[in-house]
Amino acid sequence: METQGIGYSILELALVPQGRNIKQTLNDSLALAKEAQAMGYKRIWFAEHHNSEHIGSNSPSLLIGYVAENTETIKVGSGGIMLPNHSPLVIAEQFGTLAHLYPGRIDLGLGRAPGTDMATAQAIRSDFIQAAHSFPKEIEKIQNYFSPGNSGSKVRAAIAEGTDVPLYILGSSTDSAHLAAQKGLPYAFASHFASTHLLDALQIYREEFQPSAALESPYTIAGINVFVADTDEQAERLFTTLIRMFFGVLTGTTTALHPPTAMTEELRAMLQHPAVYQMLKYSFVGSKSTVKEHLQAFLNETKVDELIVVSPAHSQKDRIKSIKLFSEIMDDINSEASRADQKNAK
Repeated sequence: METQGIGYSILELALVPQGRNIKQTLNDSLALAKEAQAMGYKRIWFAEHHNSEHIGSNSPSLLIGYVAENTETIKVGSGGIMLPNHSPLVIAEQFGTLAHLYPGRIDLGLGRAPGTDMATAQAIRSDFIQAAHSFPKEIEKIQNYFSPGNSGSKVRAAIAEGTDVPLYILGSSTDSAHLAAQKGLPYAFASHFASTHLLDALQIYREEFQPSAALESPYTIAGINVFVADTDEQAERLFTTLIRMFFGVLTGTTTALHPPTAMTEELRAMLQHPAVYQMLKYSFVGSKSTVKEHLQAFLNETKVDELIVVSPAHSQKDRIKSIKLFSEIMDDINSEASRADQKNAK
């Protein structure tokens, strides 16, 4: 888990913009991964969502294979596989297969939530509730299937045994922090939409962390929303797409991603709605200088090891520019930290 400075990565939801279709959106996801690879991003993860015509990330394992096949160095993984939806054996076989095809590049992030409504969760797996309550034991099954020591068991995922697939615990509450710490696994918090428990969860994870064969010391990842442009006004305009999306989620009127508009008083009022504000609290919007200032404060407060960025702009061109400017911000922050360390070492 060693990294040079603060790592930065992308969480891809494959949200469909108005005027685009699923095929175009998935092709855009690959194009984004290629750009991110060239810009020094550490990894790209695909989320798992179901029962929405405006989300293309229904099957992370398939998208991981698609992107890994068409990139060279960037790590590709799940952010995450919602394990209660699946058989641990099948997931181990899928990711073991990916590990053989793309060695050293596959991550397996595991979450407990359904990634959909409860009716759909029941349709995916009739015993979803039981599986969700058994999440820690389901993770143990995954670990066993990947272990070379499982070769003598009656039930095996032989293709997974001994492969290099790091496991990550994903979460949006303090429950996940206790679990990740107990198992000695890296911890990714969904603060891009669940901001309430971030600081408490990080503290719990660090205080309770137990070293394991996978990880000697705590490793934390925080999700953030990012829209960077040449000016604050241009970035705010891009941000209006996400504000409308979250307001739609709350009101049950979800649509494809809206094109950006001027930041009107109505949109500012939407943003100040308590639920929307809480979900979008960790959003970094503005020019490079504006975002850098706020981001540095966030890093000082959280001391996370890595940031994973959600940037659902309507335009692919705007999105790629935003992640490029963000990579430049991170390079600046890491270079300044390195120089400070060198100075303090003298």
